[in-house]
Amino acid sequence: MKKLTVVNADQVRRMQEELPTGHGPVREVVVISGKGGTGKTSIVASFAAMAGNPVLVDCDVDAADLHLVMNPEVRESGEFSGGKIARVEKELCNGCGKCYELCRFEAIVPQEGPPAKYAVDHLMCEGCGVCAYFCPEKAIAFEDAVNGRWYASTTRFGPMIHARLGIAEENSGKLVSLLRKKARELAAKEGRSLILIDGPPGIGCPVIASMGGADLLVLVTEPTVSGEHDLARVVELAEHFGVPAVVCINKADLNSEVSERITRWTRQRGLQVAGRVRYDRAFTRAQVNRSTVIENANAADGPAEDLRNLWRQVLSALG
Repeated sequence: MKKLTVVNADQVRRMQEELPTGHGPVREVVVISGKGGTGKTSIVASFAAMAGNPVLVDCDVDAADLHLVMNPEVRESGEFSGGKIARVEKELCNGCGKCYELCRFEAIVPQEGPPAKYAVDHLMCEGCGVCAYFCPEKAIAFEDAVNGRWYASTTRFGPMIHARLGIAEENSGKLVSLLRKKARELAAKEGRSLILIDGPPGIGCPVIASMGGADLLVLVTEPTVSGEHDLARVVELAEHFGVPAVVCINKADLNSEVSERITRWTRQRGLQVAGRVRYDRAFTRAQVNRSTVIENANAADGPAEDLRNLWRQVLSALG
């Protein structure tokens, strides 16, 4: 793959210079959406190209994909434990069946005997610890479960904190909190003033974990009926937690009527539509090249200019 270059380098450089630098307060910008597929990852990647060495964080841990654009080079990693899991030590088990009797999740499985002994089905175990607590022989170990791994990597735009959650694993909200903690530590250590977070979609636990205490939310929506509905849900969530937010209408030209309706509703809620990004195949081309729209832009490219205008408004909203 050929080396990518930023065509509008002067404009990007000016935007980078507008950011605070050095060892000042670290600002966190979180890009979220009420539903998946709105283009928030493409927007975060483009922000990274304009931000000037931010700390990038992929908090969409259930379906992480920012690494596909950033091509990170892992330099550190560690295990993530989101809970506990039981394990029967067969040499200590006397087959009394107390664990089988008490387990409400049907995670204790009888084994062939005699004497009848038991094992734990790890897919069914919820890590409640009841079996270990009540086992008269103390034959059940209650250990940390490894649910995934976190990574600290380098990219062409700066360091990146990301993770891989195991198949069918849970506790993604706890993993999001861990990633944000790692990002803050890294920003403080290296004197970086901006953390850019690709948040999860929806309004669940991972979203709440990604937005709490942030300086600004960028709420990405699209001009559809479902987009309107899901934007309303995520706006209510932002208002509930008191986090400042701006709205971005992606693919805005697909339905101008709905885009205008979203704009009016947003203003009624006291929020700003910080940008409208048009629908363009430039996004697809960038994804195929594992790059950003900003890197692939020609001087007259509309989507890149839309993204630059959006980034200017985000900087303005940060004060």
